[in-house]
Amino acid sequence: MQVKEIRFYRASGEYGFLSNLYISQITFDGRTFSSAEVAYQYGKPKDPAVAEWLASAPKPRFCALAAHALLPYDVKSDWKTTKVDRMRRVLIEKFRQNEELRKKLVETKDSELIEASNTDSFWGVGLSGLGENMLGKLLIEVRDQVSVE
Repeated sequence: MQVKEIRFYRASGEYGFLSNLYISQITFDGRTFSSAEVAYQYGKPKDPAVAEWLASAPKPRFCALAAHALLPYDVKSDWKTTKVDRMRRVLIEKFRQNEELRKKLVETKDSELIEASNTDSFWGVGLSGLGENMLGKLLIEVRDQVSVE
């Protein structure tokens, strides 16, 4: 049996809700954010003022762009070892707090979820298509978790 692939990237279209840039309010670590992306990126900077500045971006994609441009000395020293767990926790809350999105995620059933980014080979599959697809893997993990809750 062939597993169905669901590819997503932008926060639009049938599966746009899988994107972290999709606007869906989330409360995480006691603060409310406009999207999973903002909740995730808020944890990256050392300086709380920079985190607030990122969170104030008018659109999640601008928050992401600014966070990607942070210099190494502006990023928490343990970010590389904590970012996947933070993303996992953000995604769990995104789908726990938004029942409509939770249902849509569960409806993807056994499909393989693939972030079809051609620029990010860690969270997505990258230009080669052989990247780690960590966001897709975490979404599958979260789907399994929230489908039994």
